[in-house]
Amino acid sequence: MTRPLRVGVMGCADIARRRMLPAIARAPQTEIVAVASRQAGRARKLADVYGCRAVQGYEALLTDEGVEAVYVPLPAALHAEWAEAALLAGKHVLVEKPVSLRRETTSRLVELAASRGLALMENVMFVHHGLHTVVRKLLAEGAIGELRAFEAHFMVPRRAMDDIRLQPELGGGALWDTGVYPLRAARYFLGPGLRVAGACLVRGGGHRVDSAGSALLVAPDGTGVHASFGLDHAYRSAYTLWGTGGSIAVDRAFTPPASHRPIIRLDDGSGVRDLAVPAEDQAYNTVLAFAAAARAGGTPDAVCPEQARLLDDVRAAATRGG
Repeated sequence: MTRPLRVGVMGCADIARRRMLPAIARAPQTEIVAVASRQAGRARKLADVYGCRAVQGYEALLTDEGVEAVYVPLPAALHAEWAEAALLAGKHVLVEKPVSLRRETTSRLVELAASRGLALMENVMFVHHGLHTVVRKLLAEGAIGELRAFEAHFMVPRRAMDDIRLQPELGGGALWDTGVYPLRAARYFLGPGLRVAGACLVRGGGHRVDSAGSALLVAPDGTGVHASFGLDHAYRSAYTLWGTGGSIAVDRAFTPPASHRPIIRLDDGSGVRDLAVPAEDQAYNTVLAFAAAARAGGTPDAVCPEQARLLDDVRAAATRGG
């Protein structure tokens, strides 16, 4: 049996403590061997939970020969810097989304990983949940006829004003934080070649970053997409696909708890049916996928650069006014 992938954690962010570290610790294919923080006390407190080494400073983590892979849950503005440093140090990288704030940088990092036989994975967890595989199978089987439109929304409630998601110098904003989800979902179901036809980004409530936004996209076959996202809303996480013969709707689509049993609402023209899908821990599934990619010598990610392009194009369209 292949030994577990030895993972070092770069930072003590909430997403790391709440979702990813428990999944990394539980997966037989991975092992947490070190936690790094710029504050020695924070590193020690979290490292003690998992019985691993505490490391002061991110640079020290990258020179640790016992670390094969690095998980990077830092603020978005720091993702590219430390993902690149980790790749140059010969480490596989699982990085929170987005990989970087510029499409050119994301493409360069993907190419760097491929050239070194290293895995670089963006932590968009929902694509690893079996729910969406079932939806895609229904589409392929013609359950709703030919696809004509796709709509996706991801909004979360207001955060404290000092939250990193609301700080422009740390790469905050609704587009980077919540906009990734509906755009990635559109790519997941409609494939490559999506074009941004128009977009808007809004600053509300005294925010220094975009707190909401929406975008219209068009697939090569003419299928239309409406994506909306925000950081100052009642919670919504859903998508709907409309075809020539019916529709498929999914709620709690992007960040379901591991215990949540998803429901697919299918209207195939003969009536509406609710299809129950088994509960899954998408964080755990993501960890398994990352470990497999690392052990396979890295797997070039064609979707990641395309997602970066869409994010750039949405911002550019919003800047132009649509």
